[in-house]
Amino acid sequence: MLDQLGIEAIRIDLPFRLNHVNCFMAEGGTGWTIIDAGLNNDYTRGLWELQIGKREITDLLITHYHPDHFGYAGGLQKKTGAKVSMTKTDANSGLSSWQSEFLETMPSHYKASGVPDEKSAQMAGNTADFQPLVNPLPQIDHYFEEGEKVQIGRYEYEVIFTPGHSDGMVCFYNGEKNVLLSADHILPKISPNISYWYHGDDNPLASYLTSLEKISELDAEFVIPSHGKPFYGANSRIAELKTHHAERLEETADVLRETATVYGACELLFNRPLTVHEMRFAVGETLAHLEYLRHAGECEREMDNGVWRYRRR
Repeated sequence: MLDQLGIEAIRIDLPFRLNHVNCFMAEGGTGWTIIDAGLNNDYTRGLWELQIGKREITDLLITHYHPDHFGYAGGLQKKTGAKVSMTKTDANSGLSSWQSEFLETMPSHYKASGVPDEKSAQMAGNTADFQPLVNPLPQIDHYFEEGEKVQIGRYEYEVIFTPGHSDGMVCFYNGEKNVLLSADHILPKISPNISYWYHGDDNPLASYLTSLEKISELDAEFVIPSHGKPFYGANSRIAELKTHHAERLEETADVLRETATVYGACELLFNRPLTVHEMRFAVGETLAHLEYLRHAGECEREMDNGVWRYRRR
């Protein structure tokens, strides 16, 4: 199917449990388009060197600002001279999230979430470790608009805003072939991480569920994700993801039968060994579910000695 669409999948290995990201290349009328870039490390730079060869790269489309998608955008732009496009929301996040001014706030956020000091320092350090993996930062030449059309390979795709996994993430949809390039919005085997990262949307899970409803209206037949293999039947997968979050919200509410910090709730919900990197995502996801319940009026929080404590209503 990718061949029919004129799209090449570029699998880039990642040094995490989620061990790869799918980037894409497609030839257009005046040159080649790349979707997402991977981390800026030696491996990724070498892989793109081989993939690009003598091809003229005119456009670099970034689906969202997370490092495995945005990290080498600046390097690729410098190498190819390509025009970089992404949403203004995620461009702002990408240009600020790994700056020292924001990174220095992380220990205080983790303290308010009840994370022990030693682990908080490790988690903040893990975030700071991404600085070299996203620099140099790109110059954003174009901000996506909802519904605009972009040429990817042999077909034209509509840009669809799907906030949730990130505040400004986009998918690309072609109605003629009923194909969705789903980025990290819909993945075939795992639930995309929906986290609150102490900035931006204060209820990202609500935004994600709304975005799932929005994409379900397309009833896309063929889905090309940024992690895992392409699959058929977007709406079946959407139904599974909605069920997953409904169950997770029930589990989170059960945890709050007794007052809990974010970190305390996280330990109960993720009752298994986690790396420091994984703990960052677990805390963020726990906080997203707690805040969803709080916005829905199902729990409340209060500040106690500098730490937020949640309890069920």
